[in-house]
Amino acid sequence: MKKHPICIGVMAGLLSLAVNLPLHAANETAASVSLQQQDTIETRIQNLLAQMSTREKIGQLALRDWGTFQAADMKAIKQAVREGRVGGFLNVNFSSVDKNAFEELQRIAVEESPLGIPLLFGQDVIHGYETIFPIPLGQAASWNPDLIRQGARVAAQEASADGIRWTFAPMIDISRDPRWGRIAETLGEDPYLTSTLGVAMVEGFQTDNLADPTSLAACGKHFAGYGAAEGGRDYNSAYIPERLLRDIYLPPFKAGIDAGMQSIMSTYSTLNDVPGTGSPFLFKQILRDEWGFDGFVVSDWNAVMEMIPHGFARDAKHAATLAANAGIDMEMHTDTYDQYLPQLMDEGKFSEAQLDTAVANILRVKLRLDLWNHPYPRAKSEAEREQIIRNDQFLNAAKEAAKETFVLLKNDRQLLPLKKDQTVAVIGPLAEAAHDQLGTWIYNGDKKHSRTLLPALREMVGDQGKIIFAEGLTYSRDTSTDGFKAALKAAKKADVILYVGGEEAILSGEGHSRGDIRLPGAQAELIAALSKTDKPLAMVLLAGRPLQLDKTLQQADAVMMAWHPGTMAGPALAEVLYGETSPSGRLPLSWPVGAGQIPIYYNHLATGRPATDDNYTRIDKIGREVFQHQPGNSSNQLDYGHKPQFPFGYGLTYSQFEYRDLVLSNTNLDGNGQLTISATIANTGKATATETAQLYVRDLVGSVSRPVRELKGFERVTLAPGESRRVNFTLNADQLAFHNAQMQAVVEPGEYRVWIAPDAASGLEGVFTLH
Repeated sequence: MKKHPICIGVMAGLLSLAVNLPLHAANETAASVSLQQQDTIETRIQNLLAQMSTREKIGQLALRDWGTFQAADMKAIKQAVREGRVGGFLNVNFSSVDKNAFEELQRIAVEESPLGIPLLFGQDVIHGYETIFPIPLGQAASWNPDLIRQGARVAAQEASADGIRWTFAPMIDISRDPRWGRIAETLGEDPYLTSTLGVAMVEGFQTDNLADPTSLAACGKHFAGYGAAEGGRDYNSAYIPERLLRDIYLPPFKAGIDAGMQSIMSTYSTLNDVPGTGSPFLFKQILRDEWGFDGFVVSDWNAVMEMIPHGFARDAKHAATLAANAGIDMEMHTDTYDQYLPQLMDEGKFSEAQLDTAVANILRVKLRLDLWNHPYPRAKSEAEREQIIRNDQFLNAAKEAAKETFVLLKNDRQLLPLKKDQTVAVIGPLAEAAHDQLGTWIYNGDKKHSRTLLPALREMVGDQGKIIFAEGLTYSRDTSTDGFKAALKAAKKADVILYVGGEEAILSGEGHSRGDIRLPGAQAELIAALSKTDKPLAMVLLAGRPLQLDKTLQQADAVMMAWHPGTMAGPALAEVLYGETSPSGRLPLSWPVGAGQIPIYYNHLATGRPATDDNYTRIDKIGREVFQHQPGNSSNQLDYGHKPQFPFGYGLTYSQFEYRDLVLSNTNLDGNGQLTISATIANTGKATATETAQLYVRDLVGSVSRPVRELKGFERVTLAPGESRRVNFTLNADQLAFHNAQMQAVVEPGEYRVWIAPDAASGLEGVFTLH
């Protein structure tokens, strides 16, 4: 029987407690804006509001998409800026109509509008600007906050050179469904990992000083629950009980806000039947009242108007009413605020005070960015721009980042690393794919700058070995077998086959969900044919999601997940494939056996009849006409089983590691205390490699059912052969908090299990009691 819970309080909530972030990431609200600076900013806001007309105030709420305008629109839109009727633009460099649009639009705003309020330029700078880093899901596989912080810093320096000071990132939606195309943009399935890495991204974009001209204001998206869209279908309905929402889906947003994240974007989806863009519960109760957020909220692109097809708004005027009263400060792309807010105010359906609050939220961020002193693009000339964009330092950072994201899933007979004196047949549709290696959301990425795999492999082996190339399939969805003959011919001449396939970039991202997540096209057929040559077969996968591998997993001797690695994919892959660096990536989500297992995630509940390896019979072992209960009755799928193909946190290296000597500093923990859990990690193999030790806990009995494991910490440890190191984790009692059935954030006394482990399915186990 449990004792009474320790109530944390709804206002503070679990959201800041369950995610115990590193010290460098904590509570620098408003990116280190001092109290004195904040007082000055608030005074300036009030002075501006006192001078602004209602039309000028509404103008600050308008975020226009420059990429949608034609030459005929130029005069009118520039006049709107001149009149103070636009607050910002997105996608300014998407139009060939005006090559100097950043400078020209800002000049009009600063020099010709009534109060000279600068425009805010935003863009989807998701995993790089022109130097493209691995997709966010790939970056999450590094389990390395420093890497993610550096990638965001590079992106910010490049984007700010052109005049962009606001990015629509990080995407910190939790997703448990690889069918969803936008899982490629996420940081995985776990709230602790996503919070830690999301904060690092915010820090990289914003620095510790928003007034730095190289900073970008970060935007956490999508608030909230977008990653739980039913069936993995984009824009779809999400049904999330409030307790689950607060324990799993909201913590990354709270962590980002605590780290100073300046803006929040609404979700396209409905959450429990209410479109996110029209939800006062999300934006007023949680974001403002409970969390005290003082940045601004922006709708997603067209999301205000999409409340009409959702069946939530009657027409554009009704949509404006719902969004404005829900707490959406800035309207992206559409113009319902511009059209209808004056009428709504006259009708008493929206007040001057509400308008002032929305405008103040936007002006506050513009002032923190110091746009009045730094309104224009940072690069003053094309020559200066060229010194910033894709410079050698940035390209090397992208390569080093990619190397840490590769996850080695299988390596039978130690086929990898390859040897330089081997003849390698490189086969597959993505072996030389300059565009597809960049991945989704690369608005400013260009394949002509990609460093691809084949040249990198040839440079790596030099005169020692030989690289033969036959693509076999021309692209990932190719169903023609015409290229098989040449591929098999190349394979027979080789010592090793290196197959490079997966998914093209276009198969993941927004609106690009899949019901069937197997290798597309004739790839499985090609791999089966290659396996029959009896040559060792290594497979590299490029994709925006985990893929259903089926028999290809058995046919390949080695499998490496490379995600979409970005501009420097080729050199990064070559260095890891040939062992100059051991792979160190770990899965940021559970890898399903097949689509029928989805959703599958490690921090699930046990059920009343949890499956084990021996309490049910798999489908191929069930006898005919047996008694109904003979195969067993537990929570499993007869064809897939009860385990993922690979668990959360899983990843191999070119070495082996041993975990031993788990020690808890105490077997008892009080509600205000902390516990140290330690273990020795030893490199028992023959290569220097990096292991990621992970800390998990389980609350054995709760007032509501609790997950079988929850991640509470991790540490990357690089060890030489024969070297060992003691890893130490500190667990605070408040990290055990969760929301009970009354939506109170509580820490409940009782017995807990704890693991230090290489993944979510194994490890050294201990027990402690919370009093």
